[in-house]
Amino acid sequence: MTDAGLYDYIIVGAGTAGCVLANRLTADGRTRVLVLEAGGSDHYHWVAIPVGYLYCIGNPRTDWMMTTAPEPGLNGRSLPYPRGKVLGGCSSVNGMIYMRGQAADYDGWRQMGCTGWGWDDVLPYFRRSEDHHAGASPLHGAGGEWRVERQRLDWEILRAVQEGAKEFGILPRQDFNDGDNEGSGFFEVNQRRGVRWNTARGFLRPAMRRANLRVVTGALVTRIAVEGRRAAGVEWLADNAPFRARAAAEVILAAGAINSPKLLELSGIGAVARLAALGIPVLHDLPGVGENLQDHLQIRTVFKVRGAATLNTLAGSVLGRARIALRYALTRSGPMAMAPSQFGMFTRSGPDRATPDLEYHVQPLSTDRLGDPLHPFPAITVSVCNLRPTSVGSVHATSPRPEVQPDIRPNYLSTAEDRRVAVAAIRQARQIMTARALRPYAPEEWLPGPQVTADDELARKAGDIATTIFHPVGTCRMGSDPGAVVDPALRLNGIEGLRVVDASVMPRIVSGNTASPVVMIAERAADLIRGRL
Repeated sequence: MTDAGLYDYIIVGAGTAGCVLANRLTADGRTRVLVLEAGGSDHYHWVAIPVGYLYCIGNPRTDWMMTTAPEPGLNGRSLPYPRGKVLGGCSSVNGMIYMRGQAADYDGWRQMGCTGWGWDDVLPYFRRSEDHHAGASPLHGAGGEWRVERQRLDWEILRAVQEGAKEFGILPRQDFNDGDNEGSGFFEVNQRRGVRWNTARGFLRPAMRRANLRVVTGALVTRIAVEGRRAAGVEWLADNAPFRARAAAEVILAAGAINSPKLLELSGIGAVARLAALGIPVLHDLPGVGENLQDHLQIRTVFKVRGAATLNTLAGSVLGRARIALRYALTRSGPMAMAPSQFGMFTRSGPDRATPDLEYHVQPLSTDRLGDPLHPFPAITVSVCNLRPTSVGSVHATSPRPEVQPDIRPNYLSTAEDRRVAVAAIRQARQIMTARALRPYAPEEWLPGPQVTADDELARKAGDIATTIFHPVGTCRMGSDPGAVVDPALRLNGIEGLRVVDASVMPRIVSGNTASPVVMIAERAADLIRGRL
């Protein structure tokens, strides 16, 4: 095994969190940091072009190519489970939506025993990274590494949906990110002048000019080396050759909500019985590893429309696609610059909800299934997801071999409450599409279909048409209780010199998209690691 040397910190994963950490921990020019990334470079045109997510997801160059186990709540379907395997991680393949969630999410974390993670605590960290198009304000930052812009296109049909939603009390909102996201609006995105702005561009690449940072791609980490009760380093494979590096201060797992718990288990940290069944020697009994998996499931209702431009029709011919490409080449705008979702709404599934528990992603396009060809008729997709699911799953290693994907079981729609919210969400989407403002477009339901009316039929149909919105969190949750995997400083319980810094530490999923909350977690973690808190 080749000895790759001694570093102060070793970061496993150059994804959304790992890139932020690499930048912050090397800023003094002295602290030696090694970053190990299993994927390759993000210098790939489909990473840079916003619509390229369609060609990055399901592409082994940029995606781990995982799938879930068959899900009973989805009527036995297994879902593709995209995870970024590239510099920038999921920020290189995601929908680019800049969203923080609700203030109540973080205040809830604090009430669960995560001291220091309330809204007032985390807002400065959101602002620190931000380079907001509107400039600095008490709520937003300017000059940071994480660029936030308005989208560079407009759709008449989406404006009509916003007008229609007003008829049902969903009012336009200027800012989804002030702590209360109730209302409707056009999503802000992590782009710079029509190009995806991932954490590799924003944080990692500037830091790579520093002599005290080393980034290794194509490095599949096989285990954390533990000596006594302390993480001493990591081992990895590159070009089938084994390597090892030592950490003088800490090993930091930033491999994401799927791979961080998997790597802990491969290293002998997890539930005793589970590790023993895989033939992995137990170093530390920590049953919470891999548990508490939470994700947002989106129900993709589709409505045919008339007399409106949609991507279905614009991209339905060779000439149309050529026009789209030319517009992007000349102006960095138009459909190739768009995020998967342009328009959003946050509202409540019922009057008993204290804050919005539904998020809509309304798209000027439609398919039968995500990744399928666009429909040959003009249509829009009105996706809606339950922001606070009660269904909880797990992710666990299935083999001691690091190349084998873990067992991913989100347990979607496994509770009566989640099925009730799914039915309410479909009914609400249908109601919005009856608005007077939408009548000129004659919306006609395509999915799940107007013939599906009874609650039990709608719940089952939700299982047929719903897909993940790619927000797994919680599998190494933080807390102050004995069942937590990490403490509120993100230190692994029971092993010194080891932290987890990624979406897996969230004790409960946030009420919105998850990329920017992960950037915030990494920002705060950097201060914790450097002893500034």
